[in-house]
Amino acid sequence: MSGLRDRLTYGVYAAGWGAVKMLPEPVAVRLGRAVADIAWKRRGKAVRRLESNYARVLPDATPERLAELSRAGMRSYLRYWMESFRLPVWSEERIRNGFEPEGQEHLREALASGRGVVAALPHLGNWDLAGAWATTALGIPFTTVAERLKPEKLFDRFVAYREGLGMEVLPHTGGAAFGTLARRLRGGGLVCLVAERDLSATGVEVDFFGDTTRMPAGPALLAQHTGAVLLPVTLWYDESPVMRGRIHPPVEVPASGTRAEKTSVMTQALADAFATGIADHPEDWHMLQRLWLADLEPRPAPAGGERPAEAAGGEPVSGPRDEPARPGERDEPVRPGERS
Repeated sequence: MSGLRDRLTYGVYAAGWGAVKMLPEPVAVRLGRAVADIAWKRRGKAVRRLESNYARVLPDATPERLAELSRAGMRSYLRYWMESFRLPVWSEERIRNGFEPEGQEHLREALASGRGVVAALPHLGNWDLAGAWATTALGIPFTTVAERLKPEKLFDRFVAYREGLGMEVLPHTGGAAFGTLARRLRGGGLVCLVAERDLSATGVEVDFFGDTTRMPAGPALLAQHTGAVLLPVTLWYDESPVMRGRIHPPVEVPASGTRAEKTSVMTQALADAFATGIADHPEDWHMLQRLWLADLEPRPAPAGGERPAEAAGGEPVSGPRDEPARPGERDEPVRPGERS
C-alpha cells in the first residue's frame, strides 16, 4: 500500500511540474482556485484544522468569518502551488517583478556587514518565490535545509527544483546541517529557515496568539554561534499578481543571560514578528496542521537530547507545503521532507 501511495504522490507532483508550468498563467490561476474550492467544500480535516488555527489568530471571529477565511486560505495555498510549479519557467524579469518586500534596507545592511544573515519565515505566502527573488534580483544565493522523504526520487526532484532556483539545499538528517550553515554564515552568506513550527521535540516554548507553542531554536542558536544577523521575514498576497513582504528589523542577541535564556528571548521575538504578519494576513498563513501544545499529542524526547541536525532549526523545506497531493484531507502532516 505504501508503495502505491508513494507512486501516486510522485505522480501528482510530476503532473504538476510537467503540465501546470506549461499552462498560460490565467488558466493556472483558475485551475488553482477550482482545486482549492473543491478541497474547501469537502471540509476535510486539514480545512477544519485551518479554521481552528485561524480561530486562535482571530478569537472573536464568527463561524461564518472563519469559513470565509478558510476558503481564502485554501485559495492562497493553491496559489502557492501553482506558482511553485511554474517558477522554473518564469523569466528573470517575472521573478524580479513578482515580489516587492518592504524593509530591504535591513537585508542589504546585514549582508554588507559581512556577518552573515539568518532569514526566518513562517508559513506565509510563497517562500520559494521570495528565495528566487533574492537570487535573481539581488544576486544572493542562499542555503536552506531539507529532510528526506519517500519516494526518494521525489526528494531528489524537490532538491533539483530548489537548486534550479539558486538555492543550496542541505540534508536535515545526519548531523552536518548546523555546522555547514554556520560555515556559510561565517563566510557572510544567507541562510533561510522556515521557523514557526518545531518538529524536533526540542524547540523553545513561546507565547503565540495568547497560548503556548514550540518554535525551533536553530535560528537563534545560529545567530549566537556565528554572530550572524537574525531577520524575521513575513510574506503575503494581495489582489495583484505580485507577492508582498516585510523584512523586519534584526532580532538582537541579548547582552546577558545563559545561552538558553538568550535563545528563549530571541525565539519569542521571532514569534512576535511572525504574529504581526499572520494577524495582518491570516488567509495567507498555510498552517493546516496542529501547532499549539494544547492541540498536540505528547511526543517522547529523542534519546541523547538535542541533536545537531535538529539544532539547525527551521522547518525542513524539501516540499513546499504539507499534504500537497490531497489538500484538505489530513490533519497531521505528510509534508515532503518532514516527519513528525
